[in-house]
Amino acid sequence: MRLLPLSFLALIVIGTLLLLLPFARTEAGSADPVDALFTSASAVTVTGLASVDTSTYWTPAGQAIILVLVEIGGLGIIALATVLGLFIGGRLGLRTRLVAQADMHVVSLGEVRPLFRRVAVTMLAFQSVVALVLTVRYRAGYYDSWGSAAWHGVFDSIMAFNNAGFSLNVDSITKYAGDETVIIPISAAVFVGAMGFPVLAELWTGWRRPSRWTIHTRLTVWGSVVLLVVGAFAFLLYEWTNPATLGGLSWHDKLVTGVEGGIMPRSGGLNSFDWGEVRPETLNIGVVMMFIGGGSASTAGGIKITTFLLLAYVILAELRGDPEVTIGRRSIGAATIRQALTIALLAVMIVAVGTLVLLSVTPYDFDEVLFEVTSAFGTVGLSTGITPQLGDGGKLVLVVLMFVGRVGTIAAASAFILRNRARRYHLPEEQPIIG
Repeated sequence: MRLLPLSFLALIVIGTLLLLLPFARTEAGSADPVDALFTSASAVTVTGLASVDTSTYWTPAGQAIILVLVEIGGLGIIALATVLGLFIGGRLGLRTRLVAQADMHVVSLGEVRPLFRRVAVTMLAFQSVVALVLTVRYRAGYYDSWGSAAWHGVFDSIMAFNNAGFSLNVDSITKYAGDETVIIPISAAVFVGAMGFPVLAELWTGWRRPSRWTIHTRLTVWGSVVLLVVGAFAFLLYEWTNPATLGGLSWHDKLVTGVEGGIMPRSGGLNSFDWGEVRPETLNIGVVMMFIGGGSASTAGGIKITTFLLLAYVILAELRGDPEVTIGRRSIGAATIRQALTIALLAVMIVAVGTLVLLSVTPYDFDEVLFEVTSAFGTVGLSTGITPQLGDGGKLVLVVLMFVGRVGTIAAASAFILRNRARRYHLPEEQPIIG
């Protein structure tokens, strides 16, 4: 467990050092160390929060560094090393397979090798298709040269699939608002990237037989669809007449932006409207969506949709008085329930503490700070616009939140646990009064 957080820490340090080199910044001299650290951490954790404008502060070389960090962070350092090992050497040691199993959340050791092969192929293929579609559209309607169109297309496709919110435009993807040939492919890439590699691997071979899907795949797929519909409907409901967001758009543009509004808050980070201008109801819905996040072993953050839905089934079983938690024709073990509760409660604690600390070091209101903290912990990348104005202390708080949100609450906590002893006895039970 300690290897995963340490690997991400090492990559963040390497990325920071690269971004501090003079050629990475447009102006003379090196970048600000805190901004370089913040950008590197945001890229490695595939968050996309930016303390400086990506399009003007960093040179094309600096932007390429960010792009590589996002791609490596999305796949996972250990997963990438394992894939390269498969293609080069063709063999995996038992220790490497065990570490990779923990990183990718596969069920059995036998699934590690084929899963990593599918991960590499899936990421490359999907990003290539989206990049091609975006490049053609950008060249036809937005950029005068194929080079600029291709660079923006590749950059946006990688950011979308990896659920990172960096953009080569000052205002993210606002200039494409309502353009379904841009917004829909980007949103689709975010949605697919947030499903999780184990789910994509299972759908690759069994998408026609939903009845044979595992419980994990069912929860992820149907939960993602429901959250998309609910999120889009709520966004359209509250923002339909808001002149600062959807009010001045046509029906067509409103519906296209509504799809984006239902997908991006769960981990996307790209935006074609200003989240600082949305209504308070929409802001709160965004916080909830960011906290839930996407699928396990995906580029998304949050507590994960399977955790959220599993706890919903726990509540349902308790209300019904059922002796055990069941989903479909399968029962859920106590260890899994305990892990879900631990993740959810740790996440609540981390977000609460992060919000309190950020409120203490910044002058911003509670709703803005809560949105920013949840976005950082959920590795989403959306912002109401206060990130660049945060002081060094506030930026460092978000760096910690992004790191913990990416490597996982349990992995981050386990990295500092030195002993793990099994108890060889059972204490007498007692039932305290609950409620």
